[in-house]
Amino acid sequence: MGEMTFKPKKRIFMALTLISAIFGSLMVYIVWKVTVPGLAQIHAWLPYIVGAVGVCIILGLLIGFLGILMALLGVPLLKLLYFWAWKAINILFPLATMFGRLFNIPKSKIEQSFIEVNNNLVLQHRVRVPADRILILTPHCIQLDTCVYKITRNVENCHQCGRCSVGTMLGLAHKYGCKMVVATGGTLARQMVVQARPKAIVAVACERDLTSGIQDVFPLPVLGVFNERPFGPCFNTRVDIHKLEAAILAFLDKKEETNGKDE
Repeated sequence: MGEMTFKPKKRIFMALTLISAIFGSLMVYIVWKVTVPGLAQIHAWLPYIVGAVGVCIILGLLIGFLGILMALLGVPLLKLLYFWAWKAINILFPLATMFGRLFNIPKSKIEQSFIEVNNNLVLQHRVRVPADRILILTPHCIQLDTCVYKITRNVENCHQCGRCSVGTMLGLAHKYGCKMVVATGGTLARQMVVQARPKAIVAVACERDLTSGIQDVFPLPVLGVFNERPFGPCFNTRVDIHKLEAAILAFLDKKEETNGKDE
């Protein structure tokens, strides 16, 4: 149960990331080539210095992509390479989105693929933290729209009636001893993360919010769980509780996982 499975759609983002890395490398080379005459007039060594910086940038982009690929293939990464692989995702994501538009790939598909890649990187890194340092973060649209109990400031106001997913999610938080918050938007979500000071986050949201949220809190490890939208976006959404629990267990220290099951 502690394992999460993923569909092969992550290849969309990987393909766009590779194209972006190659394109970025070519742009660095072209800029250097065009500016060489002017740089040489300033100082004879300046083209070589700028060229060396350019080579570092190109190697950084390509090594970042290689790190992502290695992680997806299950090859253990050094902590520094893991960090840089994740950083490369953030750098290349805007370019990947641009190329996605050129190839007529919906942005939502790119975001889904991005989250798959992110989750694989996080799982490969095998982050283990105490339960009270795991934060379950979800948007307010997960709550039934007719519910009279305000939970965005204090999720414990939920009466766990079972008419929406909030009660079940709160039950999981109580079961494992995690923190849980419900946010009305990105700004409040960031504030709640700062206040909670977690070491790992399990986030439930749509593709767009998960993508922006994962990028906002980096380098905090985040496992994204897609919400279900039977009534359309941002209205009475739901979550697959089994996927949520699997994400919690992926972060949970094994000793605490055993304790949680014994209770």
